[in-house]
Amino acid sequence: MARWTTAPQRAVLVVAILASFAAFLDGSAVNVALPAISADLGGGLSSQQWVVDAYLLSLGAFILLAGSLSDVFGRKRVLMTGLIGFGLTSVACAIAPTVETLILVRGLKGVFGALLVPSSLALILDAFPADRQGRAIGNWTAFTSIATIAGPALGGVLVDSLSWRWVFGVNVLPIALAVALAHRLAEDPPRSPGARVDVVGALLGVAGLGLPVFVLIEHARFGWDSPIIIAALLVGVASFVGFVLWELRTAQPMLPMGIFRARNFTVGNVATFFVYGGLSLGTFALAVFLQQSAGYSATMAGLAMIPSSLVLIGLSAYVGRLSGRVGARLLMGAGPVIAGGGFALMLAITDDASYLTQVLPAVLVFGLGMAVTVAPLTATILGAVDSTHSGIASATNNAVSRIAGLIAVALAATLGGSATIDLDSFHRLVASSAVAMIIGGVVSAVGIRDAKRRTGFEPGSRSAVADRAVPHQLAQGPGR
Repeated sequence: MARWTTAPQRAVLVVAILASFAAFLDGSAVNVALPAISADLGGGLSSQQWVVDAYLLSLGAFILLAGSLSDVFGRKRVLMTGLIGFGLTSVACAIAPTVETLILVRGLKGVFGALLVPSSLALILDAFPADRQGRAIGNWTAFTSIATIAGPALGGVLVDSLSWRWVFGVNVLPIALAVALAHRLAEDPPRSPGARVDVVGALLGVAGLGLPVFVLIEHARFGWDSPIIIAALLVGVASFVGFVLWELRTAQPMLPMGIFRARNFTVGNVATFFVYGGLSLGTFALAVFLQQSAGYSATMAGLAMIPSSLVLIGLSAYVGRLSGRVGARLLMGAGPVIAGGGFALMLAITDDASYLTQVLPAVLVFGLGMAVTVAPLTATILGAVDSTHSGIASATNNAVSRIAGLIAVALAATLGGSATIDLDSFHRLVASSAVAMIIGGVVSAVGIRDAKRRTGFEPGSRSAVADRAVPHQLAQGPGR
């Protein structure tokens, strides 16, 4: 890393990795702790879903606001707020006395988690020139992917050797390190005159994103004819429509709709929805099935995904560089299809789930596909917009990925055809994951456009793409 980065750039990259690592770890490690949480605090599949979904719901609902705050108030200031709040709520989760308290605090934790990832990626984009952004994001992807994929392994060890409570408490260490290092970062530039938070847009966005997802989670319990479900759906849809109309008309929108004129930004987010929906559903199903049906311990269920983490670590930085040479379209098209093939291989898993002959081949193929996908996907989407909107662009992409995962997990019982994940329902869920992944690859292959080579630009870099894809007036939005 030292050969292509300066000391300040390395500091930014380390802080960004630590902050995002904690957020992703919390979202992935908890899956293997769900049976232990239920055994200790009570609750069935519905409670297990809410332990996952309370975090994802608030994170997805508030992440657009977080991206806007990052652009208006500064990356460092918003990041520090998120780090401190995330650390405190991690401790609160670890000592939660009831499942209801745990779900409530998880929801609050998601609000602070929403502040972390957009600010982290925006810091990277601000710190690195266009020709090095792909490589920087590749390194960020390699390390943060460890949290997403290897989180279950760490969670399993902690559950079996200590307690499920340590799954939440372990976040305190990377958060503390990130806070200590973040103090050394350069101060945020002064706010642009007149820059403000779009309060109306923020409220409409939270309701428009959060309430429809609440309906997807709870319709099975309340029924579609329940006044609660009907009211939540109507208010949520109305709020979302109102959010779009407001953002189109207000002088300083939280989400400048003009960024969707950038083809790669829009297509990349559609692909993100399918890829991360498939990822969340498949890994959730595998973690629960291996423990509750195949007889794996929490540790073994978590360790099952380690090979895919090793593939991600080994290839993500290389793929980030490769995308600058061959273009992102090829990689973004092939990667999700390969990952979908990994989920398709899980259809061969039987009741005993032999690891070496059934689980491992599928995990390796899945890991290869994700390694090929993630860095080009992230760099292409964020490189499609002007730097003044990098915070909200990152937030939008993260909102899409988190909401996709949230919807997928919320629909697990419906897609699996059962309130528990037995072999038949597991096969239905991983088949659905494979289909979602393949759709994401097709969308990318058809829709992504690689920038023509220009002197001084890498294909897909922000400058090359923004010059031709983003209208000039977008640069006049709220400053950093």
